[in-house]
Amino acid sequence: MTKPLLFLFLLLLAACGQAETAVTPPVVPANTATATTASVVPTGTAIPTLPPTGTAADAPAAPTAVPTDTPTPLPPTPTAVPLQPVDEIQLSPVVTEGLSLPLYVTHAGDGRLFVVQQEGLISIIQEGALLAEPFLDIRDRVGKDANEQGLLSLAFHPRYTQNGYFFVNYTNTAANTVVARFQVNAANPNLADPASEQILLTIEQPYANHNGGLVKFGPDGYLYIGMGDGGSQGDPQNRAQKGNDLLGKILRIDVDVAGEAPYGIPASNPFVADDGVRNEIWAVGLRNPWRFSFDRETGDLFLADVGQSQWEEVNFRPAGTPGGENYGWNRMEGSHCYQRDTCDTTGLVLPIFEYDHSQGCSVTGGYVYRGQQFPALRGNYFVADYCTGYIWRLFPMADGRWQSDSVLESGRIISSFGEDANGELYVVDHNGGVYQIQSVDD
Repeated sequence: MTKPLLFLFLLLLAACGQAETAVTPPVVPANTATATTASVVPTGTAIPTLPPTGTAADAPAAPTAVPTDTPTPLPPTPTAVPLQPVDEIQLSPVVTEGLSLPLYVTHAGDGRLFVVQQEGLISIIQEGALLAEPFLDIRDRVGKDANEQGLLSLAFHPRYTQNGYFFVNYTNTAANTVVARFQVNAANPNLADPASEQILLTIEQPYANHNGGLVKFGPDGYLYIGMGDGGSQGDPQNRAQKGNDLLGKILRIDVDVAGEAPYGIPASNPFVADDGVRNEIWAVGLRNPWRFSFDRETGDLFLADVGQSQWEEVNFRPAGTPGGENYGWNRMEGSHCYQRDTCDTTGLVLPIFEYDHSQGCSVTGGYVYRGQQFPALRGNYFVADYCTGYIWRLFPMADGRWQSDSVLESGRIISSFGEDANGELYVVDHNGGVYQIQSVDD
């Protein structure tokens, strides 16, 4: 990517009708407006402030509801958890050549890593080497006219070894979101069949940015889909809060259905009894949730949401939460009222972690570490900033609050974290590399 294009991508990513039906979420347990927010104060070299991408003119009109006081997060508390020294962690190269704009890496449970490339390719890393032939090539149907479009993610079916199914999220040539299923070649495990595509969902996109893009299976076996608010600035159509619009949401669908229907609606989805809300919706009030993950040991959900002009955030929901959360956008950005002095926070879920744009411009959510290499970091959640390459860890306190620490100043354009079958973590550099988080002694 040339420097001008990369700069444009950074700015867009940072920035980045039907009758209105407001979503009334069900009552959910804590992490509401009184939840703790740990603000990052990274160590090491200070990072210059990046220019904001929105202006007051881009903001939605103030709500007519009677506002309440702005929530005041509790201050972070010192931790008794031993800290893995920063100078003992490094990014060790796995593949640094042969990849074009890699966005995502995942595994199929068999030692291979699969790298999603934005132009429409999925490649395989096997035994540390990039295979010459791509696993999947759908460049003929992927639209790439804008910097946040393209082939965005990949999720293997929980029974992939039996059925060979995997799912992708991409922008088609009409600039709309497509969630589709493909199947591996029965005779060659390193090759998928592009003609096997079954489209599950096509979602119209009003603008070229904030596509979300992640597909991921939860511990319940359902497919979760991250959808951005449709783009522009400030969610001008208030799509993230509309119940009849799939944008600005997390969706949850059942891909294991009999008959001709491309997918089913889980009976436990939170809005199945509400005629005014799309039944696919699991959570609302999100700007661009392009990275989220489930703790492989506990099932807890960590959801990173890219901010608008000032705040990046990570949200948390414990396993077993019934869904229906409202994460607040565009009423709030992080734990702060968006473009207004006060706002109604009733029923909103506030982040456990946020940082402002003096420290970055676009959050890249990661994973809870469950590997063996760093015992002191087990149970810690890793998160980074796309623009600055800073990597932090979050860890829970005994009282249920969260603390954060700077782990590494990577110098990379971090488009994604990855996790292998053993729980070890990887970082994807959008400029063309995959790296493993390792000890400096390795």
